[in-house]
Amino acid sequence: MTRYAVVTGASSGIGAELAKELSGRGLGVILVARREERLRELASGLGTPVEIFTADLSRRSECERLGEFLRSYNVAVFVNNAGFGDCSAFLEGDVEKEMQMIDVNVRALHLLSKIAIKQMSANGGYLLNVGSCAGLMAAGPYMATYYATKAYVVSFTQAIAEELAEAKSKVHASVLCPGPVNTEFNKVANVEFSLPGISARFCAKYAVCHMLRQDVVIVPGVLMKVGMLLGKFLPRSLYTKIAAHQQKKKLGM
Repeated sequence: MTRYAVVTGASSGIGAELAKELSGRGLGVILVARREERLRELASGLGTPVEIFTADLSRRSECERLGEFLRSYNVAVFVNNAGFGDCSAFLEGDVEKEMQMIDVNVRALHLLSKIAIKQMSANGGYLLNVGSCAGLMAAGPYMATYYATKAYVVSFTQAIAEELAEAKSKVHASVLCPGPVNTEFNKVANVEFSLPGISARFCAKYAVCHMLRQDVVIVPGVLMKVGMLLGKFLPRSLYTKIAAHQQKKKLGM
């Protein structure tokens, strides 16, 4: 029986590369995103069985519909990659976009993690939640909502990873925390990264390798690893001021 990897936000960037990497390891792939044309284009290049599921995961009913759909499949890997960001002063931000960001980055990821773990508990598997180095930092002025959602993802995943380990579950949970990655993210978030980005392909390969090693927090790239380590020794107030300076540069302030 074919085992499947589910990848949300699979239409581009890290999600598309994760789908390719998991397919390359022999898993069937269930591609989830809003843009069906993009998913069909990706599916045509994969060498294992593929299913396409179009959904707007900002809606709880769509997350639940995905859960029902997956009951017919033997899921071995579930990747919560769907998400987006925005860069602006908090009082000037689009509140509807911020609410949708919370719905996708937090609420959908939370609900789908529960659905995925329950489904994989019998046969074992891996949950990979895509966070960000932003979630490892003190705070992110001018990207306040995005940083806060990713802090939730990191804390949430670390907590359930420990619960699963203590329960001796056959399911393992990891959180991927990349720094800048060269994807469509910066266009959606209205930013230009101030640091050089890694490729989405490298990020995906690194993520899957370390997920299979059962690492809980996965930070691709030596530069970001060092940066996150050094950040632990800074006072939170100073760390936040540095983050504010970096975000202002993105906004041309």
